[in-house]
Amino acid sequence: MKRIKYILTVFFLISFTIQSCKKGEELGAEPYGSGKEPLGITISQTATPTPAEGIVGTTVTVKATGLMPYKDQLTFMFNGEKAQVVSVTATEITVKVPDAGSTGITSIAIGDQLILGPQFTVTGIIKNDITWKATSGANSYVSQFYEMADGRAIVIGSFSNYDNKGFITPINRIARTSLDGDYDRTFRTGKGANGSLSRIIEVGGRFVIAGGFSGYNQRTENISNITTLFTNGAIDTVKIQTKRKPTITDTVTQKWFPKFNGGTNGYISRIYPHQGKILAAGDFRYYVKRTYNKDNYDFTRDTVIVDSTEIRQILRFNLDGSLDKTYRFNTSTNKGNVSANGPIGTYMHTDAPNLEKLMVFGNFNTFDDQPAVRILRLTASGAVDPSFNPGTGADNGIGNLTYNATTRKYLITGSFTKYNGKPANGIALINEDGSLDESFSAKLFEGGYPEFAKQLSNGLIVVSGYFRKYNNVTRNGFMVLTPAGLLAPGYNATGPFQGSLSDVIETKSADGKKALLLIGGFSRFDNQPFYNIMRVTIE
Repeated sequence: MKRIKYILTVFFLISFTIQSCKKGEELGAEPYGSGKEPLGITISQTATPTPAEGIVGTTVTVKATGLMPYKDQLTFMFNGEKAQVVSVTATEITVKVPDAGSTGITSIAIGDQLILGPQFTVTGIIKNDITWKATSGANSYVSQFYEMADGRAIVIGSFSNYDNKGFITPINRIARTSLDGDYDRTFRTGKGANGSLSRIIEVGGRFVIAGGFSGYNQRTENISNITTLFTNGAIDTVKIQTKRKPTITDTVTQKWFPKFNGGTNGYISRIYPHQGKILAAGDFRYYVKRTYNKDNYDFTRDTVIVDSTEIRQILRFNLDGSLDKTYRFNTSTNKGNVSANGPIGTYMHTDAPNLEKLMVFGNFNTFDDQPAVRILRLTASGAVDPSFNPGTGADNGIGNLTYNATTRKYLITGSFTKYNGKPANGIALINEDGSLDESFSAKLFEGGYPEFAKQLSNGLIVVSGYFRKYNNVTRNGFMVLTPAGLLAPGYNATGPFQGSLSDVIETKSADGKKALLLIGGFSRFDNQPFYNIMRVTIE
């Protein structure tokens, strides 16, 4: 009985408290407002515009109802850019594609309400190349398309499937193709690399591959981010007699190991042929090598001893994988140079005026313990090149650098706003001596920053990133600029681009048209699905 009385007492106290609170409450306004009244407008999503595509200035008719009451206050847009309204009737609206129009969704704005319409394709100078064979692309990032002297190419990256040819047997990070993208099944890569590949070069009659991996095909260990291949794609190996436990009596006396005996303890982002050797750069602190003919301390197994030598970010290998101690190395301390105090990227010159000089850029303020301004150039011997003078350099990180040997200009992109104290809004054109080329002036980006830019041989500049607008014009992540930094007329009709580019390669289509090969990590171009590698024509 006492328990029941206690429960009833608590119940009445709670009820009394709630009722008291309610008496003191005043009802407020609805937190989200009363909403907007429907406008009664319908735009057909199934009836395609007439015509369904066209150039800037094309007159287009879109089926729509309910527009008559708003005909003097509506705005019609092509992918966010305002169009001229020609006429409005009870069943349709007729408009002209604006100069800044690009492929994408059409829409009508009335006040602060937006009604979406069907997609319209704005045709321009850049078009999908229908002669490119690898229409399915790659299923992950493509870092390099390496053209060989025999008219074929090697494609490398992080993918495990190329042009849907790797469903049964994965194509792990390396594939050989024609220059038009056809997959070559005769390349003997087997299981390929067990981690991402960043670069491939040819040196000393072998391919050299680098990136972030520890095994290749049947060699599942004893690789540290770099190894050599025969030209047929098979790994270059050698038989070695290892030290063994004395009690082991089996008849196997030798094992196969990667012939290239050298590597790093971290990711290698770039490799270059350099004075008959291999120069590597990346996010590493140590050079590593393996010793196979020494006893381990207790004779418990076949012995592979890993030795390391400190050398940061930049080093040079001899062709057998040994460390070249003549390049950026202090033999008295047995350590390599310390390089930058922050992340770096690199570019190696192959043109005559600066042959084998290395550009270094990133987000650092010292290099080899000396003040630095996020960008510098090394001489062919590895010292800082005094002929490259960037002044105060970039005021924030430089994410990417490209160079065009025809125009002899560098292009840098990043989160900076100034270069040598002068305005440079996320992208800057740099002369060979390190000074800012002020004939190029980047305009305002909205929604993000450029991640990649490359100047073509005709002076035009291809830019990609995660921005939404440039100079107040809708450009969803991809655009082409003039050498002055303005949107190039006719080149900017393509629709939304999703992803990032690792390179833009000037080439030709199978039918002889000027073309650009686009590679990187992207899933959409011109508002259509394309995956990590594609080719466009310039017509």
